[in-house]
Amino acid sequence: MDINGRPNHIENYLSQLHTGQWFGWSDSKNKVYANLIIHDDTKSKPTEQECIDGLATLQSDFDTAKTNAETKKASGKQKLKDLGLDDDEIKALIGA
Repeated sequence: MDINGRPNHIENYLSQLHTGQWFGWSDSKNKVYANLIIHDDTKSKPTEQECIDGLATLQSDFDTAKTNAETKKASGKQKLKDLGLDDDEIKALIGA
């Protein structure tokens, strides 16, 4: 994940598929699909496309959740303003 918590690598997708250390990398300095290895023989290796699509879904879900949170925060601030609170009062209540 990046510094904001947004998934940015297929490792983020892989780690949410199963618990435990079921996968690894043949070259830990070059974590690409070609170097993906499966440690647990009860688990199957996802296709590269599944990894790409899974990461894209995680990113989309993250982005949607972030947008929704920002929208709700802005909506809440506006509702407080509509009730007659000023910016300083709102900041004192919610810290933003």
